[in-house]
Amino acid sequence: MQSGISATQELVDAFNGLVSSSDQRAVLAGIEDERLIPTATIPLQSARFEDDLSQLQEHLSPTKATYILLKTHSAAADGYAAVTFVPNAAPVRQKMLFASTRLTLVRELGLERFRQQVFATEKEELTAAGWKKHEAHVGLDAPLTEEESGLKGVKDAEAAESMGTGVRRGHVSGKMDIKTGEGVLEALGSLNEEGCKGTLVQLKYQLPQEVLTLDSSTDGVDPGNVAASITASEPRYSFYSVPSTTSDKPEILFIYTCPSGSKIKERMVYATGKSWVRIVAERDAGIAVAKSLEATEPNELTADQLGGSGGQSAAADGGAESKPPSSSGFARPKRPGRR
Repeated sequence: MQSGISATQELVDAFNGLVSSSDQRAVLAGIEDERLIPTATIPLQSARFEDDLSQLQEHLSPTKATYILLKTHSAAADGYAAVTFVPNAAPVRQKMLFASTRLTLVRELGLERFRQQVFATEKEELTAAGWKKHEAHVGLDAPLTEEESGLKGVKDAEAAESMGTGVRRGHVSGKMDIKTGEGVLEALGSLNEEGCKGTLVQLKYQLPQEVLTLDSSTDGVDPGNVAASITASEPRYSFYSVPSTTSDKPEILFIYTCPSGSKIKERMVYATGKSWVRIVAERDAGIAVAKSLEATEPNELTADQLGGSGGQSAAADGGAESKPPSSSGFARPKRPGRR
């Protein structure tokens, strides 16, 4: 359940200040007039964040809920914890409001910043001793086999994506460290060229190094032929240009496919990185994605979804695949070095 409440620019600025500052330990936030606002700042006094937790006590009320954005690892980009403190004596409506808004809080500030999310109901839980108990409890998860551990990673990554990891990351400072191979940004940038229509750029991760590499860049691909052009044996990030009805430049679609036969490691890496790949493409290659599409198997993608009028390349429910129309609408000389 979502509350419809959003973060104010004041809170965004306060959190960015926490990220960039070397003398702040935490920012407290609350809900006022259906908005998320900053309410207090806690200074950094000790190298160990557990020692600074004692400063929180005077700001915690036994009857009032609050959010705590806590810096736990100063040197890490994801070195923050989002604590939702909802005391048992708080009004019922306030409990519901804070519980339903906590995901919005981390999503709008940048989910990738938060290494963990904690829900607390007692002040004692937010002391050095209480935090130690919390970490001990988290560490009691039943041991998993390698297969189970891999599947859990996939589910966690996909859950993070479903919570909207790509939303409003621009409000948080820092650059995602995605390694890109030769030709990746150049191929993506070429999608912006006027007259560049029907170009399909496929990117893949080189594992285990997790380097984003250029798999192929093909001009003149008709919408009905896109599904057949995307690799069906491994996950792929694909960018496809289609004619725009409002501009000389084409519209660009971002397509994420992850076939059911993909290896667990691949599914984890690709599911975790899909939002970041789009961000890097838009930020570093200067393209603007008009629409995002996702499919398990490439043949689930239809020509209609991709901006074509030549019919579906496959039934979305897994029915028989129809014969794709011939590619005739995007004739264009190929530049050297492109396939």
